Amino acid sequence: MTDLTAQVIRAHGGLDRFQQYETATVDFRSGGGLWPLKGQAGIFDRATVRVDLHRQHASHYPFTAPGLRTSFTAERVAVENDRGEVQSERLAPRDAFKGHTVETPWDDLHVAYFAGYAMWTYLTSPFTFVSPGFRTEELSPVTEAGETWSRLKVTFPEEIATHCREQVFYFGEDGLLRRHDYTAEVINGGPAAHYTYDHAEFGGIMVPTRRRVHPLGEDGAVVRDIELVTIDIENVDFA
Repeated sequence: MTDLTAQVIRAHGGLDRFQQYETATVDFRSGGGLWPLKGQAGIFDRATVRVDLHRQHASHYPFTAPGLRTSFTAERVAVENDRGEVQSERLAPRDAFKGHTVETPWDDLHVAYFAGYAMWTYLTSPFTFVSPGFRTEELSPVTEAGETWSRLKVTFPEEIATHCREQVFYFGEDGLLRRHDYTAEVINGGPAAHYTYDHAEFGGIMVPTRRRVHPLGEDGAVVRDIELVTIDIENVDFA
C-alpha cells in the first residue's frame, strides 16, 4: 500500500471501520443528460441502491415500477420483483454494449448494469484499492480550485466491472476525494471528469453527497456547462 493510499483510506474513515460493514444502502437522485440521451429520462429521479461492500453486487429499487428491483453482478444482470422472481435477465451483460455509440438507446438491463457497477465503484472507493488484484500508482499532484490535489492511478482487476481498467482519483489536502477521471467504455463517449462535493459522515465513513460528471474536451479541459450525470445523496446506511 502506498503512503497516499493509506492516507486517503484513513481520511475516509479507515479500513478497520469499513470492514466492519457488509452493505451500504443509499437514497439518492440522479439526473443529467445521459439518461434522456439513452431513452431513460427520469429513471433515477428518486431511488435507493444497496451495494455489497466486499463482493461486487448491487440492487436498485424501485426500478421502472413499484415492486421491481435490479440485481447486478459482473457476470449477470436481472430485473426481479420483490419476491425475487426474475422478470428479465442478461448473462455477460457487458457484451450487450458492443457496437454502441453515444446515441444508442439503452434498455432496462443496460441501465441496470451501468448503474450497478458505477454506484458500486463510487461507494466502495477508496477502500477497494487495497483489495486483491487492484494496483495503485501515485502520480504528480495538480493544482485545481485553489488547492493542491494528490492523484492516484488505480488499475482495476479484470473480474471487476467498472468504467475502464485505469482510472485516476484526485484527493484534497484533507485526503478526501475531489475528482475521479475515467472513460465509460460502455457509453463510448470519451473521457470524463467526475467531481465530488459536500462530504458527510455516515457511520464513521466519509461520503460525498453531491457528484457532477462533465466531459473532457480534446484538449483535456473540463466542459463544465455539460452535466452528463448528476448524483445527489440524501442518506447512507452502512450495516
